Amino acid sequence: MESGQIEQVDWPKIKIAIVAAKWNSFITDEMLEAAINAIKKKGVPVENITVSRCPGSFELPLACKWNLEHLGVDGVVAIGAVIRGGTPHFDYVCDAVTRGIADLNLHSGKPVSFGVLTTDTVDQAMERASVEKGNKGAEAALALCDMIALESFIKSQNS
Repeated sequence: MESGQIEQVDWPKIKIAIVAAKWNSFITDEMLEAAINAIKKKGVPVENITVSRCPGSFELPLACKWNLEHLGVDGVVAIGAVIRGGTPHFDYVCDAVTRGIADLNLHSGKPVSFGVLTTDTVDQAMERASVEKGNKGAEAALALCDMIALESFIKSQNS
């Protein structure tokens, strides 16, 4: 939070969903674990964290939408890994998931954080999922928590 913004979130009452792609699970599993740990460190009880898996990153926007609609969560962390191959498929998937999650944020009015790696190589993805080097799953979870806190702060200014 910026100076002057006091975090006024009752974290034990917050409900968060995490949707992780199964594709490239050797990457997304590490990101998922780090995201859960980051959210728990904020004070959200484990029973208020729902985890679901979807086939791949392309399916993340719809899976996140379902979590928002049916679980009454305060926000969703989207976790995936798209690694460039030899075809344009990479570009199509990256564009679709980015656009889908951005649209979901605006249309739902609830935060959906973008924890989707888009890398050229497996090594780059593994590095970004590494706990030692700053796991991007944890970063996405903390970004979601920051958005929840920002909304709480903004609502408190209207009181």
